[in-house]
Amino acid sequence: MISLGIVMTAFLAIMVPPYLTLDPSQSGVVLNEGFSLHYPMVIVHVAFGTVAQLSLFLQVWPWLRRHHPAVHRWNGRVYVFGGVLPSGLSSLVLVPFHPTAGTVGVGVAAVLWLATTAVGHVRARQRRFAEHRRWMIYSFAIVTGLNFWGLAIVMAGQVVSPSLDIDYLFEAARWFGWMLNLFIAQWWLERTARRPLAGVTGTDRA
Repeated sequence: MISLGIVMTAFLAIMVPPYLTLDPSQSGVVLNEGFSLHYPMVIVHVAFGTVAQLSLFLQVWPWLRRHHPAVHRWNGRVYVFGGVLPSGLSSLVLVPFHPTAGTVGVGVAAVLWLATTAVGHVRARQRRFAEHRRWMIYSFAIVTGLNFWGLAIVMAGQVVSPSLDIDYLFEAARWFGWMLNLFIAQWWLERTARRPLAGVTGTDRA
């Protein structure tokens, strides 16, 4: 949790401040002049994405889940309806206006993020908690892979080879991170499938 907190704090510290000024010239993405709502939609995406990141950190905190399940449930609703849903949908609105490099990767990741989160939420409502946990781990893997790995790839590529075409880096960043995280998440879930889970018994197991 400490490592995740450090990485998440660093990511938000790098990505969010330029948008706090509400100055389009500070935007981290190239704005499409033909779409007048481009910058406002970017602000919506960043704002609710920040909510998603912060609530996600609390959601994966084992101590909070075990000792304060009511807080976990309410924070989960914040993650789904105050974070993923508006951030994911605004991302899909922005995809057609995104620079060519990485457009498909961003679109696929956004759809999968929305889908895995929706299934996870439904499974929780059905009290199928092991399946809920599985799908929310997928949701966690997608968003952290797209954001953290994506930023790391672009920054590392520019340091190692400044002359490398930035489009190649963006294309790799929009695919590699979340796909790698999903593979790791699936491997970990299969590896720990028989491990006892607190509060999950019998037919609740996935």
